[in-house]
Amino acid sequence: MRSAPPVDDLTAKARIRDAAIRRFAVDGMGASIRAIAADAGVSPALVMHHFGSRAGLREACDAYVHAQIREHKTAAMRADPSATALLVQLAQLEDYAPLVGYTIRALQAGGEGARRFVEQAVADAVAYLAEGEAAGTVRPSRDPEARARWMAESALGALLLQAPALEEHMDLAELPRWLRAYAMRVLLPALELYTEPLLTDASMLDAFLRARDAYEDPGPEERGP
Repeated sequence: MRSAPPVDDLTAKARIRDAAIRRFAVDGMGASIRAIAADAGVSPALVMHHFGSRAGLREACDAYVHAQIREHKTAAMRADPSATALLVQLAQLEDYAPLVGYTIRALQAGGEGARRFVEQAVADAVAYLAEGEAAGTVRPSRDPEARARWMAESALGALLLQAPALEEHMDLAELPRWLRAYAMRVLLPALELYTEPLLTDASMLDAFLRARDAYEDPGPEERGP
């Protein structure tokens, strides 16, 4: 067994990871290891020592970003829904700017990395919505995974459509201001849809459930002998 790494080593690894998240947000997922190392105040060799490869660094960044978002969402599902609690969350938006920038870049990059990022976001949504159900702040779903997927994909898709980083360089100094404006623009319609249903009755849902049941239950000629 290997001995535990020294504390300074762990601190350097976290510093590299945080620098990578910011650099990927600024320059995109093609940002150089040399630039990340310079931001972290270390050598490119130390980056490779800690993460093994660019892919390993990307995986570590993905994991950290997802963990932070999951923690925030889980807390929101359990939180006091008062105006004070909401104002506190809004005040903390600036702290999440690098994570949002990284998320935008991960989606823009496309490919297998983007697919994995979305799938992890869906899995996390399943978990924190379940926390909400347990806390009594979220209604149970007929299909928790499908609901979580729709919510995660809708949120990520809307973020990508509105993303300010359509050019090569993202200004992280300006991103908090954009993020606050974006949140104020989408929170009202989102909260209305989630707390005051758009449709005034369940007729459409009931019709869909009947049609789905009929579609999923083939007749005798389709079932075979």
